[in-house]
Amino acid sequence: MISIGTYCEAWQKARVMALTPEEVVSPLAARPYDLRHAAVSLWLGAGVAAPEMAERAGHGVDVLLRVYAKCIDGGVEIANRRIDDALET
Repeated sequence: MISIGTYCEAWQKARVMALTPEEVVSPLAARPYDLRHAAVSLWLGAGVAAPEMAERAGHGVDVLLRVYAKCIDGGVEIANRRIDDALET
């Protein structure tokens, strides 16, 4: 087991090595969790099915949709097209 203090210290050192000075002082990837959040948000935007995303993220579908629902923006045209396609089949 690695202590949270050791983990966070390593994370901060990695940020300094990987990011520009401007990015280091920004909130970009301030916590390791931010990468997980970014990944799940990306999957959501890419249209990955909620049960698959929940399993990969270690969430229940209800938690996943409650936490990440705010990430769903736009997509009305895509949803309408998918519904129309399904109705035409």
